[in-house]
Amino acid sequence: MEKYKVLFVCLGNICRSPAAHGIFESIVEKNHDSELFEVDSAGLYSGHQGQLPDRRMRHAAEARGYILTHRARPVSSLDFLDCDMVIAMDDQNYEDLMHLAPSVEASRKIKRMASYLTTHKISYIPDPYYMGHDGFELVLDLLEEACANLYRTIKDEMTVKA
Repeated sequence: MEKYKVLFVCLGNICRSPAAHGIFESIVEKNHDSELFEVDSAGLYSGHQGQLPDRRMRHAAEARGYILTHRARPVSSLDFLDCDMVIAMDDQNYEDLMHLAPSVEASRKIKRMASYLTTHKISYIPDPYYMGHDGFELVLDLLEEACANLYRTIKDEMTVKA
C-alpha cells in the first residue's frame, strides 16, 4: 500500500508549514502509523530555501516537544502529482496554490488548514513572523488542533476505503 502523502504549505516554509509538518508527524508517530503517511512542507517563496525553520518557531515548538529539522524548500509542480493532499495555511497561500496547480484534479487536493479547526473561530492560520512570542504560541495552538482533526479525517477516509 502506498503512503498517504500530505504537504503543508505557507509563504516561506520557515514558520507555519514546518510546524504543521512536525506536529502532524508527531501525531502519526504516536499512533504508530508511520508506515501509512509521508509528511512534508514547502513554501511559495523560495528565498529561505535550505534554511531551518525560524529560530523562534523552533524554540516554541521544542517547548511543546516538537523538534523541527525540516529545511525550507519551494513548492514544485511535482508536489501536486506526488501528494494526496496539499494544505494551505491562509487564503493567499490557497489562491497561489490554486494558480500553481497543473490541473483541475490537482487543484482538488488543495485544502485550507483552518477548515480543520473546530474550537477556534478563525478562518486562516496567521503568520507569526511579526507577532512576537504570543503569535508563535497561538499558531502552535491552532496547528495542534487542526493537525489532530486532519489526522482523524484522513484515518476515517482510509477506514471507509478499506
